[in-house]
Amino acid sequence: MLFVVIEHYRGGDPLPVYRRLREGGRRMRGGVEYRGSWVTEDLAHCYQVMECERRADLDRWMAEWSDLVDFEVVPVMTSAQAQERVAPRL
Repeated sequence: MLFVVIEHYRGGDPLPVYRRLREGGRRMRGGVEYRGSWVTEDLAHCYQVMECERRADLDRWMAEWSDLVDFEVVPVMTSAQAQERVAPRL
């Protein structure tokens, strides 16, 4: 499953997040795979695409960062998957 994970850095401060990232990496475990990310110009938010088989694995990863980040999670699919899903209705 693919997810867009929207990170809102607490207080809009990216420094604690980037310090932890520099010290220990993304801390990816349990089948969660990082696919890419984009950061807003003000450095207050990050949009990531993550992939995992189970949402619970993503929740465990987010728990490790929840002291620094508030999360929004949106399940998504690829454009090809969306086309396949709507094709029978066209």
